[in-house]
Amino acid sequence: MAAKVLAIANQKGGVGKTTTAVTLGSALARAGKKVLLLDLDPHACATLHARIYAQDIGHSLHDLFLAEESQWPELWNKIIRANALAHIDIAPGSIRLAELELDLRERKGKGAILLRGMRHVLPQYDYIVLDCPPHVGILLVNALVAADVLIIPIQTDFLALHGLKLLFDTLGILNKALGKPVFYRAVPTMFDKRTKACNRVLALLQEKMGSSLFSTIIGIDTRFREASAQGCTIYDLDARSRGALCYECLAKEVMSLW
Repeated sequence: MAAKVLAIANQKGGVGKTTTAVTLGSALARAGKKVLLLDLDPHACATLHARIYAQDIGHSLHDLFLAEESQWPELWNKIIRANALAHIDIAPGSIRLAELELDLRERKGKGAILLRGMRHVLPQYDYIVLDCPPHVGILLVNALVAADVLIIPIQTDFLALHGLKLLFDTLGILNKALGKPVFYRAVPTMFDKRTKACNRVLALLQEKMGSSLFSTIIGIDTRFREASAQGCTIYDLDARSRGALCYECLAKEVMSLW
């Protein structure tokens, strides 16, 4: 059975996108699933989180986008780092991903390169998690085309709602091009129940998004920042912490989608 592809995206930065990609991937792995994380963000935050540094990377996802299709099977073996972080395999990103707009300007079918390329690794995994860049471009289009579900982390802050509007505008354009709607679910992040603003935004999200919003709410937990600094996941620090338990609940919801 081929892997389900989860694209983690929001066009506003700082909403917990990479934290969601890494921690959700780890929660799925803890549930016994085989997980591959693709770092499609030129900032390569997920790659750095796993303590994989630019000088140590021989091949990255940038190479996959430029390679001939016949090279993909062998190239995946060179790109993927097995068990790089908490039993998750990682395909590292690179700052050179930012060059793809120019690199692929003459390439036909450039919006579906990732979809075609992943066919070589889909049978090896249960879930493939895509940590997407925060801006619209060829990388985000590739991720949305390849995804079975788009997971949108939304910080429970009024400014974060603007990024959500931008993403929905992009989805509207892409839906017309694909001829079918992109399946998505949103997850509230960085929720602080002590503040009125967070509670107002959460209530607004629940009212406007209904069943398109996961039931799980990701609360604030300082251990996320500690885990990032130490190059591990929150489960390595405290598997019973609030944040860890939240992502376990989210993983269960994700697994129940199919």
